[in-house]
Amino acid sequence: MTALTVASEVRPETFEELLERQHGVVALTQLGWWLTPDEVSTEVHAGRWRRFCRGVVVTHNSVLTPAQQRWGHVLGAPAGSALAGLTAAGLDGLTGFDVPEVFLAVPAGSRKPRRDGLVAWWSTHLGSADVHPSREPRRTRPARSVVDAASTARSDRRCRAVVLASVQQRLVRAADLRHALSRRGPCAHRGLIVESIADAEGGIASVPERDFDLVRRRFGLPEPDRQGVLRQDRRPLLPRRRVAPEAVGLRGARRPAP
Repeated sequence: MTALTVASEVRPETFEELLERQHGVVALTQLGWWLTPDEVSTEVHAGRWRRFCRGVVVTHNSVLTPAQQRWGHVLGAPAGSALAGLTAAGLDGLTGFDVPEVFLAVPAGSRKPRRDGLVAWWSTHLGSADVHPSREPRRTRPARSVVDAASTARSDRRCRAVVLASVQQRLVRAADLRHALSRRGPCAHRGLIVESIADAEGGIASVPERDFDLVRRRFGLPEPDRQGVLRQDRRPLLPRRRVAPEAVGLRGARRPAP
């Protein structure tokens, strides 16, 4: 029997290490070090393994976890593809935007995968400047992920919320987003993204806080100090004529500084 085509001349790990690293999801080209095509077919036909898509198998027959779905979509995509948008941003720490779909960027001109639960788009920028060199599964860098997520948002508020939350949670800096957007080229919501980056630079951390700022400007109220800690004692606040409005967002708490 002929072994499967091996993707690399150097075996990087053991079979067990590969399965652990990729959550039991493997491309057929990766299995050539250990199994023949007939042996793989035997496992699938016996019901011990299952096919995820063409060229990719899962080494069990139970319900797939979100991590296994992500690995399957990446391994079953054209070479150079990467998890993107909210999927990639969520893996790198963005909270409050869980979605059932997996978002994937594929090289422009390649075959765009069409599978349930997958949202794929073409991209001309999937090199080292846009894709993280070591994180797995392969995915875009955080700033690029946030810009993609904002540009594909289904509403203006969602677009703003993604940008503001990514800075508020300290996943990225506003300057990082501005640079990533400059590399993105034409995209939906570009004006909103630029405006939201400026809001983030000015200290606005959520959409409700921006709504409050619009009201403040309408009535000519003074610019407030933002993101400060209010230490209130037991004495009444009103006699001292101090007012501390709080705009509560719904996108998770601020992440601790690295």
